[in-house]
Amino acid sequence: AAGCNALISEHSNYYFAMTHTLYAERRKHLQTEMQQGIAIIPTAPEMLRNGDAHYAYRFDSSFYYLTGFAEPEAVLVLIAGDKPQSIVFCREKNLEREIWDGHRAGPDGAREQFGFDAAFPIAQLDEKLVELMSNQPTLFYPLGADAAWDARILKLRAAVQEKSRSGVRAPDEIRDVRKLINEQRLLKDEHELSLMRRAASISCGAHQRAMQFTRTGQFEYQVEAELLHEFCHHGARDAAYTSIVAGGANACTLHYVENNATLHDGDLLLIDAGCEFQGYASDITRTYPVNGKFSAAQRDVYEVVLAAQAAAIDVAKIGAHWNAPHEAALRVLAQGFIDLKLCHGTVDGVLESGSYKQFYMHRTGHWLGLDVHDVGDYKIGDDWRALTAGMVLTVEPGCYIRPADNVPKALWNIGIRIEDDVVITATGNEILTLAAPKTVSEIEAVMRRTAS
Repeated sequence: AAGCNALISEHSNYYFAMTHTLYAERRKHLQTEMQQGIAIIPTAPEMLRNGDAHYAYRFDSSFYYLTGFAEPEAVLVLIAGDKPQSIVFCREKNLEREIWDGHRAGPDGAREQFGFDAAFPIAQLDEKLVELMSNQPTLFYPLGADAAWDARILKLRAAVQEKSRSGVRAPDEIRDVRKLINEQRLLKDEHELSLMRRAASISCGAHQRAMQFTRTGQFEYQVEAELLHEFCHHGARDAAYTSIVAGGANACTLHYVENNATLHDGDLLLIDAGCEFQGYASDITRTYPVNGKFSAAQRDVYEVVLAAQAAAIDVAKIGAHWNAPHEAALRVLAQGFIDLKLCHGTVDGVLESGSYKQFYMHRTGHWLGLDVHDVGDYKIGDDWRALTAGMVLTVEPGCYIRPADNVPKALWNIGIRIEDDVVITATGNEILTLAAPKTVSEIEAVMRRTAS
């Protein structure tokens, strides 16, 4: 037992040492980008669901990215310049509250475990901020993110200005700190990628479980339950976003989340779902037949979307600009829509007229990370930004065919989207979600094995 405890202690010390280094390096990078000044970065507040019951707490992504600290009621303060400092304000230890609500690190624990230069009780925040803001040239802060915080920061800055007769200067400039943090978060380090691979792996298993479970006559929410079971069973307690489980015509509503309809024989089922693992999101969409066998019309549309996704993934690599995957997918979709008699004319004509938008009305991807629609600009100035190693994006073309006079009746109410998570690498890209069955033959084989 003593040997086991020593091993656990050694592992714990290694973990905290790694945590010190990882988050301290991120804070140091931000301080370097700031050059001079003070940054104030609060975490997310707790939110009431109803009565006195709260929603499950989720930290602010940027605060967590810089601290690894997951408790509510916390604020990070960074001082940049000749004497850089990293300071956290958090809840004090309180044994009575910990009996009810669980462990609190307290200022001493936060400083020791997460490598801050100093830590103070959250109750001292306003008093200390007046002192810390004094004689700082620039205040970095998430402007406009929270009206109450905006008012609080301006009030504290005014309190510093009141000391001007004593020779104290308030920050002359207030800048949005998110611009710097977002650029930093856009490029994932190896620790982040390892967590995203795990999130993707769990979500791939959930999609396969859903395929194996699906039968005619079930409700969409019963399939959703299988997804959530697989997430939680593997340590991902939360979905990264509200799952879309859309059978038949429901798949033609892009953000359908009611998930309460019956699944019918002959319909397709579109599932857009991914777990969150240790803060990091996965985002997968798969579409498959409820009865396990694509009809000829469903297969024709599906193959068009699959080919569009393959074309988009193929160009997602270093040197390509952000919009290149979307452009590649659009050309394949346009030709496919012409072949399916949904659109008419040439590919260039369909793209120029925008007639394809009746069946494909969204873009082909977004950044992915601590947020499912992760931070980072898509353009630098007027130009699409170049893809760089460490960026993670989704690739998700689709086709949504609502009943209409100009649509062949055999294609009515077919809604298909195929989505994977892709990391840009030095040699091309890595598809994190490749294990989720995707081709017609793979999907039908999985569902056939289950049926037998």
